[in-house]
Amino acid sequence: MLDIGSFEWTRYPADFLVRDGAVEVVTKPHTDLWQRTYYHFRNDNAPVFQMKTGEKYFSFTVKTSFDSKRRFDQCGVILYLDSENWLKASVEYENERFQHLGSVVTNNGWSDWATTVIDASVKSMWYRLSRREDDFRLECSQDGVNFSQMCVCHLFAATGEVRFGIYACSPEDSSFKAIFSDMALTGCQWPAHDGQPPDAD
Repeated sequence: MLDIGSFEWTRYPADFLVRDGAVEVVTKPHTDLWQRTYYHFRNDNAPVFQMKTGEKYFSFTVKTSFDSKRRFDQCGVILYLDSENWLKASVEYENERFQHLGSVVTNNGWSDWATTVIDASVKSMWYRLSRREDDFRLECSQDGVNFSQMCVCHLFAATGEVRFGIYACSPEDSSFKAIFSDMALTGCQWPAHDGQPPDAD
């Protein structure tokens, strides 16, 4: 069962409120998560609110609602192990016309960003993070029922207990409110692969 009381802050936001099973977060300016790739900088100061588990097979679902309005404002789902090993999915504001819906996977201190463009009018998104041992799948949904795959990835450091949850940040000189609701922890919703069998060891 998901117990929001078991969540802990890795770093605190400007302000937050936990009530009725939802979390409201107000971001601090100049907060972000990124490691090296392309931009050649390392940012590791975004607020992260997570719980931990040693379970090898699970799915975590959350709805995000947000009033982002400045470039790079973002909020979403995260699995943060340490500064050099984590993954996240979010909607990242770009301008009054469009945003980037995407995922970042960071292994051993190098980040990999995959995105698609969505309209700037979108102010809510569901995410589902699923674990199968040290492999993960990120999905998104606009109705909380029909999910689409965003990313399948491997985290080299996710060999045992992991921490997962939510995050929100504002890389530029801005601040916005994000609301996280409808959080659920269930058995793994990512079926085992039924195609080509794995290679023999």
